[in-house]
Amino acid sequence: MKSKAVLLVALGVWLQSLPASHRGVTAAQGGKDFRNIESKFALRTPEDTVEDTCHLIPGVTESAANCHFNYSSKTFMVIHGWTVTGMYESWVPKLVAALYKREPDSNVIVVDWLSRAQHHYPVSAGHTKLVGKDVAQFINWMEDELNYPPNNVHLLGYSLGAHAAGIAGSLTNKKVNRITGLDPAGPNFEYAEAPSRLSPDDADFVDVLHTFTRGSPDRSIGIQKPIGHVDIYPNGGAFQPGCNIGEAIRVIAEKGLADVDQLVKCSHERSIHLFIDSLLNEANPSKAYRCNSKEAFDKGLCLSCRKNRCNNLGYEINKVRTKRNSKMYLKTRSQMPYKVFHYQMKIHFSGTESTTKTNQVFEISLYGTLAESENIPVTLPEVSTNKTYSFLIYTEVDVGELLMMKLKWNSDSYFSWSRWWSSPTFAIDKIRVKAGETQKKVIFCSRNKVSYLEKGKAPAVFVKCYDRSLNR
Repeated sequence: MKSKAVLLVALGVWLQSLPASHRGVTAAQGGKDFRNIESKFALRTPEDTVEDTCHLIPGVTESAANCHFNYSSKTFMVIHGWTVTGMYESWVPKLVAALYKREPDSNVIVVDWLSRAQHHYPVSAGHTKLVGKDVAQFINWMEDELNYPPNNVHLLGYSLGAHAAGIAGSLTNKKVNRITGLDPAGPNFEYAEAPSRLSPDDADFVDVLHTFTRGSPDRSIGIQKPIGHVDIYPNGGAFQPGCNIGEAIRVIAEKGLADVDQLVKCSHERSIHLFIDSLLNEANPSKAYRCNSKEAFDKGLCLSCRKNRCNNLGYEINKVRTKRNSKMYLKTRSQMPYKVFHYQMKIHFSGTESTTKTNQVFEISLYGTLAESENIPVTLPEVSTNKTYSFLIYTEVDVGELLMMKLKWNSDSYFSWSRWWSSPTFAIDKIRVKAGETQKKVIFCSRNKVSYLEKGKAPAVFVKCYDRSLNR
């Protein structure tokens, strides 16, 4: 018995002699045990956004000072997703750098759960609960030991990392300020209950970007259903511009097969780059619009900003909390800056003869006080005599205040029989335009009271005859 007692005393003396940084990993100050935490928390710096050179260690108060943690500023925690290579993906330092550029005094912490993220997908998906628990313990430690308020914490989770962020938010003693879900993973989570995935209850405000929801539910890479206070679906959410087969061939021709995996992840990862864009281009945020469906949005029916029906995408989002999920849509370019300008076109096609055509291609040209945007293509599924059609167009160019527009009805292929035997014509006297970004309605009138639009012929010209603010 004496020998056991001596051994225990010796062990206690040895533990006390260990440096604080090692002692804290095994048993935290204040009696709390953090030994089960496997995730690592690297505080990166504006000078080194690539390497994890300094780690905050739960239970080791000195680690905050050693890493120069800023107690008076906000903290961003970046949580990566599933990885095949077991290494960070190239977007991580890009997001860290963008966060520091926008918020130079902030703390940007990268959560390293690579060892759990490189298993078969179902295994790594299950590990999000453990990662979420780690992150929650870390945030609780910051509050308890560093007196750092969770209200200053913004979690940014990508793919599986979004659900880990949600689980973390549900387990903290006090709610974190915000969680941004960057295309949260779909498989294993589409039909999961709220405690097992990201949900609106996990933070004071939860915003979600859905960029790759193609396929049947639970097989789609990104989750399809809305799971935040505001859920934004760029380009409908299923697929993103620049991520097509043609782009794949171009990249392979230029860079070889080394970047093929990037093409597979292109739409999924676009969520991150849209958020980065919102950090870097704060003067011109992309605007999204509340709508019940992608189909209604494509008809231009949802470009209103009344009663919080529009919002900024990304960092400068207005934190609107409603009783039900708010689904929002927008169009984007294929590369940064992603912002485009949205317009609803409303045209009444008149004529003396009854005519119906399907899948007709038109070109619209806009001329404004700042610039012009010509030959914007639009395909109407149907065009019939004496009917009014509404549709959405968008342009990458800020044309300013609209002054004039042209409408052209493209012919079928040169060898089409209809080209030789008939030449249908529609009469148009006005075109009504609603501008999403400026919230103005503009009416364009024909210079000749009525313009006759003939297939394959010269465009009809319309000039502004009336405009007003939608918010008056």
